[in-house]
Amino acid sequence: MRVAAVDLGASSGRVMSVEVGSGGLTLTEVHRFANTPITLADTLHWDPIRLYQGILHGLRQLTADGNPVHGIGIDSWAVDYALLAPDGGLLGLPVHYRDNRTEGQLERVLAKIPSDQLYARTGLQLLRINTLFQLMSEVDGPRLPAADCLLLIPDLLTYWLTGDRAAERTNASTTQLLDVHSGQWLTDVMAELGLPRHIFPELRDPGTPAGVLKPDLGFPHPIPVTRVASHDTASAIAAIPTQTPHFAYISCGTWALAGVELDRPVLTTASREANFTNERGLDGTIRYLRNNMGLWLLQESLRTWNAQPDLTPLLQAAADLPARSLINPDDPIFLPPGDMPTRIRHWCATHDQPVPQTRPELVRCILDSLANAFQHTITKAAQLSGTRVEVVHLVGGGAANPLLCQLTANACRLPVIAGPVEAAALGNALVQLRTDQTLPELRELIRTSATLTHYPPR
Repeated sequence: MRVAAVDLGASSGRVMSVEVGSGGLTLTEVHRFANTPITLADTLHWDPIRLYQGILHGLRQLTADGNPVHGIGIDSWAVDYALLAPDGGLLGLPVHYRDNRTEGQLERVLAKIPSDQLYARTGLQLLRINTLFQLMSEVDGPRLPAADCLLLIPDLLTYWLTGDRAAERTNASTTQLLDVHSGQWLTDVMAELGLPRHIFPELRDPGTPAGVLKPDLGFPHPIPVTRVASHDTASAIAAIPTQTPHFAYISCGTWALAGVELDRPVLTTASREANFTNERGLDGTIRYLRNNMGLWLLQESLRTWNAQPDLTPLLQAAADLPARSLINPDDPIFLPPGDMPTRIRHWCATHDQPVPQTRPELVRCILDSLANAFQHTITKAAQLSGTRVEVVHLVGGGAANPLLCQLTANACRLPVIAGPVEAAALGNALVQLRTDQTLPELRELIRTSATLTHYPPR
């Protein structure tokens, strides 16, 4: 049985073929395409039309061999949205979460709804990138009154493929507009803040059918589309190949989300003050985590240097260096795109840290700082939730970075199991392929199929 897992990250999208057979899961990359933000009139946007074209191209490549494709699912990053006009057309391109339009909006919301009340209702950490604060920047503008529907990115692309409008719950749980207890939209919060309730669509759980590909797309056979755990982190955590319930995870790509898996949210004052979030996962689980800046620091540095994507020489050189400099990777100064090496050096100079001069020194600074941040987050998550952690699972693109994995094991003083790199795509596919399997059974399938690397602490 073969399905297509469409996994959209902040820098690229992938159409992956995932096939299950007697030997386990086989994952093949069919098509990879860039996800490049664009600036129009001083506003940073996503280009969903280019993503849609990339998805269709990949699906056509996958179906060209004539063998059946039994399903399609789409996952992506969270929080960003598109607004649709009554005729279904876009009311402008979706705005990128790194755009500066959210400055001051968090404070605007908290002036009406105190942070303790908001946390008790949503369970989410206060991040200015969250959908709520993005929407608040539009309350006095022309788009919200003209909008007929709001769709998060994977819901938008599913709508374009099938014509079905809905909001998948794991991604909706990142908006700061979903009730952490009931899993329903917070209509009273919307009313209090002047947000139009009618634009928020019906909520659906992972595994819900979204229809089939529209006939006018030209595919020879109708292919079912399933709403998977459409927040890529929810899909990635579903694919954690753990053998113990006592684990922490780091889903590391452009962002790094570190935490533990729970069966109920943690809504204490200490949790709120530590800025931990309670997001929905597969099968009613709670992803109790905190966002860290992730590989964005390294990605932007490479872009500034116009460096080749092969990191091996830089990582080898960085591994030969001692740890010298630590930055706070979550400082807002590092959020926007731009010259990351200069900002890192400035941060070090103004915080009594040795200033990294060479590229290997700067890479070592970034990776030491990320490992240090991961350790703090995992330790705090375990403390606040009363969870014992015996092993750390690191999935996503960061699992392919051996130095980061080893430094994380060293910092956490725990073994790190790295892989799978394409955890989000695998979790996406498992929701499509499952019949009555439980989450542990799905994870066992991943564990026996994926290539995993063990890093004992040193």
